[in-house]
Amino acid sequence: MRVIFMGTPDFSVPALHAVAAAHEVVAVYSQPPRQAGRGQKFRPSPVHAAANELGLEMRVPPGLRDEGVQAEFTALRADVAVVVAYGLILPQAVLDAPRFGCLNIHASLLPRWRGAAPIHRAVIAGDAETGVAIMQMEAGLDTGPVLAEARTGIGAEETTADLHDRLSQMGAGLIAEVLAGLPMPAWPQPEDGVTYAAKIDKSEARIDWSRSAVEVDRQIRGLSPFPGAWCDISGERVKLLRSRLAEGQGRPGQVLPGFLVACGTGAVEILQAQRAGKKPMSAGELLRGWTLPERLG
Repeated sequence: MRVIFMGTPDFSVPALHAVAAAHEVVAVYSQPPRQAGRGQKFRPSPVHAAANELGLEMRVPPGLRDEGVQAEFTALRADVAVVVAYGLILPQAVLDAPRFGCLNIHASLLPRWRGAAPIHRAVIAGDAETGVAIMQMEAGLDTGPVLAEARTGIGAEETTADLHDRLSQMGAGLIAEVLAGLPMPAWPQPEDGVTYAAKIDKSEARIDWSRSAVEVDRQIRGLSPFPGAWCDISGERVKLLRSRLAEGQGRPGQVLPGFLVACGTGAVEILQAQRAGKKPMSAGELLRGWTLPERLG
């Protein structure tokens, strides 16, 4: 089929490769290059870079509301558009242009965790499972009918980064199956069980050790690697990237043997952390040559 692919971050790249391997990708849409790094040079998005490697036509409009941009999109005469974390709103004219409409790969089991940060929110909430859904896009926020879904459990020590990588691959495999089966029936999302995955705010990242160990552990794993849950250690902001629940009691923030930290109830064991300006390190590496204070802030 003639396919338009629309995506921006790393999460979208496996799906682009899966689609390009089986269909004619007539154009790839991604957000425009942005300044990054110390030199603040303009860098293409991961999808943009992958499309260049595949020799695909790239388009990076700042938005899709311009009538000229919409006319160019329609002129591609696509059978379907595949949308994966594109990051821009698709107007109705764009949604209606392809023969089979626009299909979105969403990283949750809809209607749970509609919105911007479904992977983070699933981990923070302590969900036992999540997955990916292929949804027929419509004007509402992730409200369209679902064509297919795939499920996976969330491990007790898994981080958002771990889940991100697995769901990315699952989405690529699932969209390949859906494209091969079009046209296919879709089922409406149930009205019960709707939750919204609000964008992660950096204000959520500071750890409050007075909370339960369960909550702190989920916060650490759910915000890893970005923005990274953090605490104050001897006046230094340190990101905590991996953790697990542990046996222990003490005052909130009290450092117990090893890198165990007492919480409001229970304790967490820190498995990986990152000091300012340094690479992530295991707890063992971090503690060599660095003595922790009696209590973390």
